[in-house]
Amino acid sequence: MTGFLPRDSGDVQFKSQSIAGLGPDRIYGWHRTHLQLARIFPRLTALENMLVPVARGSARLLSHGQWGHEKARALQMLEFMDISRVAGTLGGALSYGQRKLLELAAVMMAQPELVLLDEPAGGSTRCCSSGSRTHPAAQWAGVTFLLVEHNMSFVMNLCHEVIVLHQGRVIAQGKPREVRENPAVLDAYLGA
Repeated sequence: MTGFLPRDSGDVQFKSQSIAGLGPDRIYGWHRTHLQLARIFPRLTALENMLVPVARGSARLLSHGQWGHEKARALQMLEFMDISRVAGTLGGALSYGQRKLLELAAVMMAQPELVLLDEPAGGSTRCCSSGSRTHPAAQWAGVTFLLVEHNMSFVMNLCHEVIVLHQGRVIAQGKPREVRENPAVLDAYLGA
């Protein structure tokens, strides 16, 4: 699997370093979710899914007695996402919304600096709906969330900074209120 590639020209940078074409295993500090179609391990429990991102160092964790800490952190994350009641349920038996929440929670176990979200509000009323429980930017200090989303009310209620693209060009950038009132945005997306 390759990393990100510019469509026609340009570069993709993370932390001032080009990551264009690099595979995900070569880029440390960022994670992406596939929230349109959650990708979890269906034969693992929700709790086991949560531990996969930290399992890479499992031998070290076990030898230092820290596995219990990671399990407790996973349970706290499941509680934060309001799905702790399904901790022992196989991933394949979870509802669509629960799978989306589980994938985002599992990504956060890796303690990323950057999380890319592809249409997190799409197809689920629970995942990333309004409410402090599902406002990750407000809850996870130091993590930057970059999302692509067409649900404008979701974007305006969640994001601190909004960039609007239309036909591959930036037509507006700024605080949600500024963008919401921008004539180009109104014309292109909000049907004013």
